[in-house]
Amino acid sequence: MHLAYPAVLAALLFCTGLYGVLARRNAILVLMSVELMLNAVNLNLVAFDVWLRDAVHSGQALTLFTIAIAAAEIGIGLAIVLAVYRNRGSSDVDRLRDTAETDEAEELPDGPDDPDDESDAEATEDQATAPAGKAKKAEATA
Repeated sequence: MHLAYPAVLAALLFCTGLYGVLARRNAILVLMSVELMLNAVNLNLVAFDVWLRDAVHSGQALTLFTIAIAAAEIGIGLAIVLAVYRNRGSSDVDRLRDTAETDEAEELPDGPDDPDDESDAEATEDQATAPAGKAKKAEATA
């Protein structure tokens, strides 16, 4: 058997998977593309194992380990994607920027035990009188 045929097929599969990882925005399609890349690696492992006539068949054994790891990765990956979809309503990879710091996160309000900050006291007074103010406004418009 020529080594070129499975090697070219594996290269095509790997390039297709790489394109899918780089070009897709949907997280499930990205996971499918990663699986395609792993299958291309598995094809290379088996092809080189047969070509080298390895008595131990280490390429095939490594392929079995890769398949087991890929199955676990897909299970965990799909669970994460489903959790993100339930929370956000989208599995778009570009919109998953939770770890990015924003200006709002840097300007955290001080705690209530800060003695020199008068805005906290005013805010609590406004919150306490807010329902009464709304009731007066409703009575005035009626």
